[in-house]
Amino acid sequence: MPPLSPLDLAHDDPYGPHNLPYGVFTTPDAPDLRRIGVRYGDHVLDAGAAAAAVGSPHIALLGHPTLNPLMAAGRPVWQAVREELRTWLTESAHRSAIEPLLHPLTTVVLHLPFEVADYVDFYASEHHASNVGRIFRPDGGPLTPNWKHMPIGYHGRAGTVVVSDTPVVRPRGQLRPPAGQPTSDQPTSDQSAPAHSALPLFGPTRRLDFEAEVAFVVGAPSPFNTPVPLSGFHDHVFGVCLLNDWSARDIQSWEYRPLGPFLGKSFATSVAAWITPLDALAAARTAPPTRDVPLLPYLDDSAADAAGAAEPGGLDLRIEVAINGHPVSHPPFAAMYWTAAQQLAHMTVNGASLRTGDLFASGTVSGPEPHQRGCLLELTWSGRDPLRLPDGERTFLEDGDEVTLTAWAPGPGNNRVALGEVTGCVVPSTP
Repeated sequence: MPPLSPLDLAHDDPYGPHNLPYGVFTTPDAPDLRRIGVRYGDHVLDAGAAAAAVGSPHIALLGHPTLNPLMAAGRPVWQAVREELRTWLTESAHRSAIEPLLHPLTTVVLHLPFEVADYVDFYASEHHASNVGRIFRPDGGPLTPNWKHMPIGYHGRAGTVVVSDTPVVRPRGQLRPPAGQPTSDQPTSDQSAPAHSALPLFGPTRRLDFEAEVAFVVGAPSPFNTPVPLSGFHDHVFGVCLLNDWSARDIQSWEYRPLGPFLGKSFATSVAAWITPLDALAAARTAPPTRDVPLLPYLDDSAADAAGAAEPGGLDLRIEVAINGHPVSHPPFAAMYWTAAQQLAHMTVNGASLRTGDLFASGTVSGPEPHQRGCLLELTWSGRDPLRLPDGERTFLEDGDEVTLTAWAPGPGNNRVALGEVTGCVVPSTP
């Protein structure tokens, strides 16, 4: 019996025609030629070559070395290209032209699929925020007074967003001075002058952590001074991917007051090599948790519009986190308090514009159960309760540890939609 064609997928393949995520790849024979690819099963379709082979009107968009031009083209074009791709891959009339353009996934190199314009990280899980509050403020309320009134976020560093499988070098930075260390300077004779604090340490982080997150990639830009309403989410967001926002907890705890995360977060943010189109996740739409605090109008998603056309703002994504191949957590994205549409609305309500390639992430995804916590800070309760793995205990990540995030969502016809995985291996700090 002749081998099956890569076009002949099992009906329940999570990378079937109901998915079709986008990436950018190179092949060994042309390592400098980056091409847009579409994952189909365990193969990658050269989308630009396919467009040329069938005479598509979207040859220029699909023949570019990054996704940015396609992302900037807007939702009608996204939908038209997606329908073309599905036709090319499933209809027998295109079989002879398309089959030679499928490359085995194992033979290609995957790259960061888009140029990141800006990066914003949110703090959208009530379970995560409450756990962190209990860890660091055991005598106070778990949530800050503003948390249920707006999605809290911070601007990260776009230049250190890296594609999956990029090694993560243990970062170096300032660490909190040891208790009881003498001050670096004696008090001066001027008693009104403040004494210097103890000299902080400097070196590699001892509390390196992962954060299991879901990110959203902006396609169509928005004008300056023009807020994007909740209803504009689908017009501006091109797709979804998994994201690991690595964190150096000890560097972060020393530096973050009063201005928030900086060196403790900016050294690496890993994203999947595959961007899943929003339309592929239509069957995964779900209602967010019930809000127990009234929202301001620009964030209020409690009712459908007058025509009843609004869809639920949550997404039912089932995430798994593994360390060295051993599953340690299963965070449920459906439990997120703030939706991506609310995050986008809040991000632009002050008039900030969107640019093609903007990336905004959910913050750590955690659920109500201990096995659903999306970072080691929570899983080990800041190191108090070590995590038991087959190769030993962990409070935080050690050199050589490999963290992998995978996820799937309900798809049409009882199929699953897989999201591209995010993997990163910790390597030792370099002076």
